[in-house]
Amino acid sequence: MKYLLRYSRLVIIVAIVFYGCTKSDYYLSDGYIRITDDGQGTGTTSWTANQKYLIEGKVYVNDGQTLTIEAGTVIHAKTGQGENASALIVARGGKIMANGTKEQPIIFTVEGDDLEGSVPLETSGLWGGVIILGNAPVNTEENENQIEGIPVGEPRATYGGPDTEDNSGIFRYVSIRHSGTRLSPDNEINGLTLGGVGNKTIVEYIEVISSRDDGIEIFGGTVNPRYMVCAFCGDDAFDFDLGYTGNVQFIVGLESETIGDLLIELSDQKGFPQTRPTIANGTFIGRGAGENGQIVRFDNSAAGTIINSIFVESREGVKIEYSGDQLDSYQQYLSGWLQLNNNVFYNISDNNSTSVFEVYTKTGLDIRNENTSFSQHFQDGLNEITDAGLTSSPWKLEPNEAIHQNLAPTKNGIEEVSFKGAISPLNNWLLGWTLLDQAGLLD
Repeated sequence: MKYLLRYSRLVIIVAIVFYGCTKSDYYLSDGYIRITDDGQGTGTTSWTANQKYLIEGKVYVNDGQTLTIEAGTVIHAKTGQGENASALIVARGGKIMANGTKEQPIIFTVEGDDLEGSVPLETSGLWGGVIILGNAPVNTEENENQIEGIPVGEPRATYGGPDTEDNSGIFRYVSIRHSGTRLSPDNEINGLTLGGVGNKTIVEYIEVISSRDDGIEIFGGTVNPRYMVCAFCGDDAFDFDLGYTGNVQFIVGLESETIGDLLIELSDQKGFPQTRPTIANGTFIGRGAGENGQIVRFDNSAAGTIINSIFVESREGVKIEYSGDQLDSYQQYLSGWLQLNNNVFYNISDNNSTSVFEVYTKTGLDIRNENTSFSQHFQDGLNEITDAGLTSSPWKLEPNEAIHQNLAPTKNGIEEVSFKGAISPLNNWLLGWTLLDQAGLLD
């Protein structure tokens, strides 16, 4: 019997060492704790800064589970395409408590990244990304949807519901790097995806660097994210869809000369709620005055308000869709739900104020009158064409002092500040924790 007891104790010790603290964890010979998912998710557990983690495949925080990530923790992800893509998905009803700090941010990156330049800055698509799903409203008939980037049939990828104040946790001071792996042609995971996330969830101080798809995409929900930067993404910097109605403030979108599409895309479909965010204090630098297309586009019936923001370096400015439908984006503009007020534009549309705002259509209809009406909104909305003094390589993001005049009034939970753009003259919140700063790209 005593030999049996000794043997049992040995088995328990080996199991603890091998599997770690949850059923999905075990140690590799190189010191990583490997994180996999057999359907049971991560469990309610903590990842700590004194350990090394490697996500392999799609790992979920299941309904009822809480994943706590300590400040300063670095999470690597296994490379892989298609079914082998690695991603962290917080399922509806799950919670993530990733509360990083400026001194100790939480970092998600690809396997093999030594955080000292071993992976070139603009390398993208090496792993999936982070997805957080909640129970807040989305614009579908069922008031829920399946998140993009995850194979159809996975029940843990469903998001949306009736709870505007749903709480998926805290996601603060987090840097997501080299994400956006391809699942199938034209189907990648974004750097950070929020689906049906409620307004009790805290999302702030987020950096997405070199995602092959969008930097941050928000599908429905009511979350109010702040202090976010997306740089060198293959598609859009920020994308808002499917009935998103939250407030977004202090955001930066940067594109290199060769990478990137829209800096802001807003789209929707018939139904309610409609996509109508308020976006305040943004700073956006496109690929160049002769490169890419629009810097902002409202598709289908999407609307929203953009105020006190700075847009520079793009061939075209803002476009809204006209389809002849009573719910198209042009009708949203006429109804006052689509507004762009007190913004600054420079090196966009040849600095011609009459062509910065334009209407487009896929119908072949004559839209000259509609285009004239929306073009007039540039002046009616107190927008201006002014050199803000922003530069790239290195990136100077603090504008000239004169830019901080002619501010739009704030409402609906937007913080009132005395400056335009994302960066305060007294506080560049990008310094000290972002890869942009670490790489010496900020002036």
